[in-house]
Amino acid sequence: MKKTLLLQAEVREQTGSKTVRKVREQGRIPAIMYGHKKEPAAISLDAHNFTEGLHHGHRLMDVQIGKKKEKTIVKEIQYDHLGKNIIHVDLMRVNVTEIVKVMVPIELKGTAAGTHESGIIEEHVDRLEIECKVIDIPEMIVVSVKDVHVGDALHAGDIELPDGITLSSSPEMLLVTCHLVAAAKTTEQLEEETPVAPEVIGEPKEPEAEEPSKEK
Repeated sequence: MKKTLLLQAEVREQTGSKTVRKVREQGRIPAIMYGHKKEPAAISLDAHNFTEGLHHGHRLMDVQIGKKKEKTIVKEIQYDHLGKNIIHVDLMRVNVTEIVKVMVPIELKGTAAGTHESGIIEEHVDRLEIECKVIDIPEMIVVSVKDVHVGDALHAGDIELPDGITLSSSPEMLLVTCHLVAAAKTTEQLEEETPVAPEVIGEPKEPEAEEPSKEK
């Protein structure tokens, strides 16, 4: 894993939706830091620094508040309704020797054999949950798809993980499938499938008017 990222944090004295909104307007991300039998700490992080670190594969982060520094891993990230901006982060305190469960991104590698068979690769999930020592957390799990043919599927249990890393996600979890691309139908084919209304021969008859009843 890459070198631990150092983040300067600020304590959030107040909580609540209004306070959180102000924190985000200042270019910071509200976060909670917990674990190791210590009280949870409400903090905020610089949004740019945290996001950049995340994009570069950092999951292990040193959080510094004043002169005190604690080692943490990113446990959960909440995004806005568009899935674009981070609105909250959960950080769990750790030490480098303990074993943790963490979600790690998946990266597909290679050109699938099925793409030469008029097939297309479909990725069903983009991350796996694994268990390993904190210092062994990988930036990503590489999944080779070069031997995937049309009709094939890869499940979590099919992936070969690095030494010291075990799978926590269900082995039956579907990762990748390869299926044929549906051929576009021609105009003639669509017209043939369109039901034709039956032809009406002759003029339609007017409904017969009822004769007025005769009173006796």
